[in-house]
Amino acid sequence: MSRIQQTLADLKAAGKTALIPYITAGDPTPKATVDLMHLLVEKGADMIELGVPFSDPMADGPVIQKAVERALAHNVSLDDVLEYVRVFREKDTQTPIILMGYLNPIEAEGYEEFANAASSVGVDAVLTVDMPPEESSGYLQSLQAKDLDRVFLVSPTTPDSRLQAVNEKGSGFVYYVSLKGVTGSKELDVADVAKQLARLKSTINLPMGIGFGIRNGETAYEMAKIGDAVIVGSALVSLIEANEAKGLYDIHLAIGEKMTEFRSAIDRADAQV
Repeated sequence: MSRIQQTLADLKAAGKTALIPYITAGDPTPKATVDLMHLLVEKGADMIELGVPFSDPMADGPVIQKAVERALAHNVSLDDVLEYVRVFREKDTQTPIILMGYLNPIEAEGYEEFANAASSVGVDAVLTVDMPPEESSGYLQSLQAKDLDRVFLVSPTTPDSRLQAVNEKGSGFVYYVSLKGVTGSKELDVADVAKQLARLKSTINLPMGIGFGIRNGETAYEMAKIGDAVIVGSALVSLIEANEAKGLYDIHLAIGEKMTEFRSAIDRADAQV
């Protein structure tokens, strides 16, 4: 059982929902990333989703696109991201880390080379936005050979044939995109998300993480009632941009407060189940 699978199994046994925050590696600066990762854990993260900067982040909304631009301004590469994970693992050997990014930097490194490097520094899973499960056999085999979980995105418009492929080739959990569009979109229909999850669970046997559009504790509370994990990204990343001019202390303060809001809301929902 992988570290992600164990974490989710333990949380489920305890009647708890996972909180998975996202930050972009290298944002606001390369030196800030590892400390931010530790802060997220301190404030209640069960796993961390770490974005790999890429020059054409097509699935990301303006907030995360700007974060990627800030990271790329420091020339943050895939190798740099793996180094941040290595340093993080010097103090934290338990919290699962999911790399989220695009195929291009991984192809440039080579599938096997990337899988070897990611595994060796302590990465637990990879979510490759632009790699559909039907077309990814060689890549997925490289990840599987190193016991890296393969996380896929699914959405309300994902056809049944792809859902079956995700169930067969994915592992760890599934990232349910609860809104059409890009990250940071605005309106969430809780009843519709619950209905869609019921449809997905008839085909997919993996835990469901819900992301996109979770902006505050109220939304996190509602999603925690129906999902196995709540994934938050733009709501945190926007605080980095808003406080960048003030400095890292203010960034940590703002993110810490937001994480506490999410964590307490999720715990409140779990206590009522």
